[in-house]
Amino acid sequence: MSSIVRTEREALTTLLTTLGPQAPTLCTGWTTADLAAHLVARERRADSLPGLMVPLLAGHTERVRRGYRDLDYDKLLDLLRRPPWWALTTTIESFDLAEWFVHHEDVRRAAPDWQPRPLPRPFGEALWDKPFLTQALLFRTGFAVTLEAPGYGRRTVGRGPSAATVTGEPGEILLFCFGRQAHARVDVEGRKAAKLRRAKLGL
Repeated sequence: MSSIVRTEREALTTLLTTLGPQAPTLCTGWTTADLAAHLVARERRADSLPGLMVPLLAGHTERVRRGYRDLDYDKLLDLLRRPPWWALTTTIESFDLAEWFVHHEDVRRAAPDWQPRPLPRPFGEALWDKPFLTQALLFRTGFAVTLEAPGYGRRTVGRGPSAATVTGEPGEILLFCFGRQAHARVDVEGRKAAKLRRAKLGL
């Protein structure tokens, strides 16, 4: 586990501790306790992962998550603070950082007075360096999208001529691609900009 992932994990856990189990998140219908249970299940119960992608298996995934949700909140957060040994050695680093960052922002941006947080350059570079992830997140749009992060780079995802351009900081672009369009500070231009803002994005 890299220092960036570890730092983001600790920051989210600290925020979850401060807010308590009933605070809202950007994940529809989920409180902070629900989100914490999701993170613990994802990390400790590999058998629950397929249901995040395959609808037929989603029932099992939700049962596992609810099992953790029923734990005492302090116990749940203790599990987050102490990742299992296999999480330290087998985690897919690229996706893990994205997961912690996006869910940290799911909690932060559910507050009415939220503001974007400045990210260190290495953090921004790590969030930007995810071409395969952003391609997967935007796959269902059906058209090519250009992503531009000033000072970091520019890439076009998808085949054919670009139909929309998303411009912003790497973290904001990643949030947009994960389906948080309404809460990402980005500029979207192009003939399919409106369609992209309404699209169901994410995995």
